[in-house]
Amino acid sequence: MLRQLKTFFDKHFNNDEISAEEQQKQLNIAVAALLVEAVLIDNQTESSELERLKNILKTTYQIEQAEIEELISISEQELESSTDYYQFTQLINQHFERTEKLTILKQLWQIAVADGNVDVHEEHYIRKIADLLFIPHSDYIKIKLSITEI
Repeated sequence: MLRQLKTFFDKHFNNDEISAEEQQKQLNIAVAALLVEAVLIDNQTESSELERLKNILKTTYQIEQAEIEELISISEQELESSTDYYQFTQLINQHFERTEKLTILKQLWQIAVADGNVDVHEEHYIRKIADLLFIPHSDYIKIKLSITEI
């Protein structure tokens, strides 16, 4: 997938026997990678989207500021070669319940609308992630409408 993002991911989590704390950290980083892509997918990094992303990562996923900055930097460098999100969504699917996946979808929409404009690339990306997370289309539409009609 994303070479440098994969290296970052492996650096933090390349261990077969990990503690519950480390496993949670892996999950947080997997979610973070998906959220970072939501900011970058339209090739316009808006400050409002970036601030919303940082707030979500810090408050919801307890990712440290240095890791947030590193993830953003790596994703920006590798966005052009992005072809697959499976390694992240697979990890999320293995460990997250339906409600947690719906929260991720909601956060993706919150980032997309943060600048007041949902780009076609953002919408396509969010739909793709919803499919990879096995979120039913009806839930996708409900969440989209709840966020975009605010």
